Amino acid sequence: MTGASVENGPLMLDLAFPYRLLGAGKSGRACLFLLHGSGVDETSMVPLARRIAPDAPLIAVRGRIPQEDGFRWFERITPTRFGQQSIRVETAAFAAFASEVAARHGLDLAHATFIGYSNGANLVSSLMLLHPGIVRSAALLRPMPVLDKVPSTDLMGTRTLIIAGAADETYGPFALALVTLLSRHGSEIDARIVPSGHEIGDPDAAIVERWLAGAAQGG
Repeated sequence: MTGASVENGPLMLDLAFPYRLLGAGKSGRACLFLLHGSGVDETSMVPLARRIAPDAPLIAVRGRIPQEDGFRWFERITPTRFGQQSIRVETAAFAAFASEVAARHGLDLAHATFIGYSNGANLVSSLMLLHPGIVRSAALLRPMPVLDKVPSTDLMGTRTLIIAGAADETYGPFALALVTLLSRHGSEIDARIVPSGHEIGDPDAAIVERWLAGAAQGG
């Protein structure tokens, strides 16, 4: 999926990952980092994000590993096995990118939520476990655990929403393992199941919107 429409803004190439910054300068500190699934690009998450938070600044980021007509975040060996060195290299690069893009554009990572879908969700969970402190709020759509070796990370103070698809035959069976993993490391987990497959849509947007609203009221 390439060729963004005008409303997606220009593709920025000044940092390690290509990205689009939408809605910069709007009031409020909350912003959303968007990490797409495999085989597409950063524009694919924008419609969902606008249903979730119409007025929030968006940082729509593009993975650096080419796949078909789009991109992914790290190398895949099989649909459920992934290149461990690739995960660590790309995750470290993204940790630096997140801090740099926040500083460059006046964003506050303490009030950012990272929304990832599939391969993008797996990058976010790896970021949490390998580089704690960057992500404090994460919404993971159709994720699974991908790290063979997990460090003894303390995720106390982080909030994670995990949404699995009841009919997702590839990633669905692994969702509970990720819930257990992140919970064991101290993250506050809200786990949901929607009656769909690996695809995402309005039910996911509604759940994420309510989850974010609850966090705003609680904080």
